Formats: sequence, C-alpha cells, structure tokens
Amino acid sequence: MKTLKSFVLSALALTAIGLSQAQAQPEYDQIARGRYIATLGDCTACHTADPAKPFAGGIKINTPFGTLVGANITPDRETGIGRWTFDDFQRAMTEGVGHDGKRLYGAMPFTAYTKVSRKDNQDLWAYLQTLQPVHQEINSNQLPFPFNVRTSLLAWNWLNFDKGEYVPDSSKSADWNRGAYLVEGLGHCGTCHTPKNVLGGDKSGQFLQGAVVEEWWAPNLTHAEHTGLGKWSEADIVAYLRTGVNRFDIASGPMADAVKHSTQHWTDADLKAVATYLKQSEPANDDRPAALAAEDRRMKIGSQIYEARCSACHVSKGQGEQAIFPQLANNPLVNAPNASSLMHVVLAGSRGVDTDARPTAPAMPAFAGTLSDDEIADVLTYIRNSWGNAASPVSASDVKEMHETLRK
Repeated sequence: MKTLKSFVLSALALTAIGLSQAQAQPEYDQIARGRYIATLGDCTACHTADPAKPFAGGIKINTPFGTLVGANITPDRETGIGRWTFDDFQRAMTEGVGHDGKRLYGAMPFTAYTKVSRKDNQDLWAYLQTLQPVHQEINSNQLPFPFNVRTSLLAWNWLNFDKGEYVPDSSKSADWNRGAYLVEGLGHCGTCHTPKNVLGGDKSGQFLQGAVVEEWWAPNLTHAEHTGLGKWSEADIVAYLRTGVNRFDIASGPMADAVKHSTQHWTDADLKAVATYLKQSEPANDDRPAALAAEDRRMKIGSQIYEARCSACHVSKGQGEQAIFPQLANNPLVNAPNASSLMHVVLAGSRGVDTDARPTAPAMPAFAGTLSDDEIADVLTYIRNSWGNAASPVSASDVKEMHETLRK
C-alpha cells in the first residue's frame, strides 16, 4: 500500500512538472518569436545607438523637416516603456499614438506597422519586456517650430495614413502573401523606397518606386526592367538580402545596416517569400532615355578615366568580377533616374557589410581626393551610358553639391 501511495504521488509530481513545462514552453516560444519579429522590423536601426545599451534609443533620424531621435523602448519605467500596457503598444504600432496620447511622427513607420497582426505585436511586446531596463532620457522631438507641434499630425494622418491590418489576397500564393506582409508591414520597405510628398508622406500610387534617403538613392524595387528588379532573379534578391552582395550590387549606406542587423538573420523561407512578392510586382517608373553618343565629349573623357581608374576591378566593358565586384553593364541600379548613390560611393568609397554568410566584404576606394568633381561627373556619365546602360548625365555641380554635403 505504501509502495502504491508512493507511486501515485510520484506520478502526480511528474504530471505537475510536465504541466508546468508545457505551460512555460509557450512563453519561451513567444519570446523567441518576438525576438525574430524585432529582427524582421529592424528595430535596432532606430532604437540602438550604443550596442552596450540595446533598444535604449539615441539614433538621430534626419528628415527634411529637422531631426528626430529614436526612443528608448526598454522597460525602464521613467525613460522607456515600462509604464506602458500592451494596449498602449498596440495603439502605437497600429495608430501612431503613444502611451500618453502623444502622436508619433511618421519616422516611426506606423504607417507600415499598422499592417502587422495583433499576434505578432503580442509576441514582440513579450520580447521587449525581457530587455534590460536602461535609464536613458531621450528627447525624441528636435524639430523646429511649427513641425514640433504634434497636433499637426492629426492633419498629417488624415492625408497620409490608412489604418488596417494586412488582409491576405486569396488569389495569390502563401509565399506571395507572406512576402507582401513582410515588405508592406514588418519590413517597412516603403519607408525608404517609396517617394515622398511635400509633407513627408508616401506618394499615392508610387509604392517602392525609389526615393532619396540621407544622400543615398533607395532604388526602384518593382519589376521594372530598366531601373528596377526586372533583371534580378529571385536568387539575386535572396543573395543580396542574405549577404549584402549579388552580381548587380553591394549593399552600402542605410541598406548595409539593414542587411547587417536585419535581413541576414531572416529565415530562408521569409527571404524567398520577399523575392516572390517583389518579382511579381507590377513594373513602374521605368523610363529609358536615349543613351549619349560615344562621340559626346563627356563620354570620351569618361572612357579614359574609367580605363585608368575603374577597369581593374569592374573590367573594361563593365562585366565586374562575380561575387566580388558588381557588374556595371546593363545594371538597373546604374540606370536609376537619380545618381546620388553612385556619386556617394565614388566620392567617399564604401565597404560592403560583413555578414555571417560572407564574413569578408569587398570594398570600394574613395576618389574624392584623386579625381575632380568634373572628372567624377564625366566617368559616371560614361558608365551610365555604356554597355547597355542609358541614363541622364551627371553634372559637375551635382557632384560638387554631394561633395560639400559629405564634408559636413
């Protein structure tokens, strides 16, 4: 009898332990999912200035209207979101309204995050609650008058914000819908890649058609053949997001940071879903001007400079070196209507992002000290009008303006 009683008690104890573990497991899984959602949303980009203080804010965000600073989103009760409830967080994500009714500026991409599911927000919230609270006061709003008056955002939202969770398209595949959810929502790709109106809102009907961001050109991500991703394969897109390098481009500027902190850590399934969605997008904004004639003075001078300074890496006809130096020939990014990124890279140089999949990235030397503004303009004009490329010329005044901006 004693043996039977001991057995029953042991069985009950084991059952209790099993139930306890079963109840604890979803919480652990939820936090793991939330950590991944934070990665998908690249929360680090705006909320981590000091890697030793993750998510404590401090990143300066330069807008056409002035400077905003990424907020402290650790659970610190005085300077972070420690006093928030999940409902506060949900409202901020879906409506752009903070804990105390303070309206958020569009630099916090709630216009995209509104598409994120409540379940994903709950998982993200659960993860944020596990962060180390960091006491760090952040003055997020550093805009000059009248832009610092938040009540003006009522009108801004009315003109530029459509609230609503993502609704799957039943006529599309599961991959396409997942890709749409990531690109339009969590990944908030339109925040950089969609042109903006005079108020800083997305231009209606021009989603992902390219825009200037902090002196870089965020390219056309539609299926446009000449200036977009029409020539990129799904494998090209996946390789770029995973490693920062493919046959057409090396990630630089803000995109290099996005690859480093976010996309290189996405699952293969999510990268494939994004590639599926982008490759099935409607081509847009794909004007192809006539290429300059080879006899044009700028083309002749540019050809000489290219042969002397560029051909060693990019090869005489712009073919590049596979997986090392991108091809320039017949390259949609070279054909972009805006040459900001090309000028930026030639003037200041660029080092590709080191990723887990590609620990050593190729680099581009700076030519600001060895080529004049006129010479850089001529060589870029030559590149943009050779080997199947056709794009507007680059002027010395354009290069000079970029040069002065980069000196600041």
